[in-house]
Amino acid sequence: MNLKSLAHLLGMSKTTVSRALNGYPEVNRRTRERVLKAAKEAGYQANPMARSLALGRTNVFGIIYPLAPSDLGDPMFLDVVGGMSEALELKGQNLIIAPVSPQNEQRSYEQVVGGRRVDGLVVARTLVRDERIAFLSKVGFPFVAHGRTELDTPYAWFDYDHDAGMRLAVRHLLAHGHQRIAMLSAPLELNFARERQASLLAILAEAGLTPDPRHLIANTLDRRSGHHAMLQLLACSPRPTAVIVDNHLSGVGAVRALVDAGIAIGKEISIIVWGNMPDTLARSDVTIIDQPDPRRAGERMIEMLLALTDGTPAEELQEMWQPVLVHGSTVGPRPAS
Repeated sequence: MNLKSLAHLLGMSKTTVSRALNGYPEVNRRTRERVLKAAKEAGYQANPMARSLALGRTNVFGIIYPLAPSDLGDPMFLDVVGGMSEALELKGQNLIIAPVSPQNEQRSYEQVVGGRRVDGLVVARTLVRDERIAFLSKVGFPFVAHGRTELDTPYAWFDYDHDAGMRLAVRHLLAHGHQRIAMLSAPLELNFARERQASLLAILAEAGLTPDPRHLIANTLDRRSGHHAMLQLLACSPRPTAVIVDNHLSGVGAVRALVDAGIAIGKEISIIVWGNMPDTLARSDVTIIDQPDPRRAGERMIEMLLALTDGTPAEELQEMWQPVLVHGSTVGPRPAS
């Protein structure tokens, strides 16, 4: 049965039946209930293409992402995206990932928004000063930021508590007597990296400690850069007794560098990595700051995005989850030397 036949059966216009099926507020409750009941009894199924055109929607949501080779092998990234896809599939909608080069990312946002190619976007790896978010906010296009940024205008975001996570890591090391604590960071224009390093410095200051500037190394966001940065730390004199790596991608390389150098991890040098890392990659039971349930996090971002497109104010869609410390074998007492 098609829409025309259903309308004829009910003795109503196609427009009224269509509006009742699509939940338009101008259709009164009694009429809507009558139409829905008749549609169910007749086995009517709406044409999704026609419905999306009637509502001015594509039923497609997107992520514009400058993919690096490491992202495709990153289980955390794949879990988050998998959760997003599953949440949309349950609604009969779709997720697309548009890989772009970093230099064309902003232009891609303008093209996607200008052509209304998707109903909403998830903005990943937010920057401290993020032109993408400023642009989307200015034009009023629905989006949820996976992370926060410096912006006065209210916007929807999902994030983990970076300060709380760093406090878990630093206090764990301080409790083991460590004072020379180093940190390997992602590029500091990324908001999570900036916040995590700022938290480290504040917590150490509270403990009356000032880190050696040589022990703070940024721009590590893959295995190669993490490996190289750890070798730099090992070359320092004195070298740190403990290291925090603020992302699991470079954490794998950092742990590998310690193994290759013959360092007894947890005895000569302790290490904590932010983010879950497969032990098979690092060949060690690594102590981590975990961001729990990434698949559910992906689902939650889509739920927030759908709520936003349905009219929920952005300031009501801001959610922060708490990281947890997962103990491993890579943290031990400060070495006597």
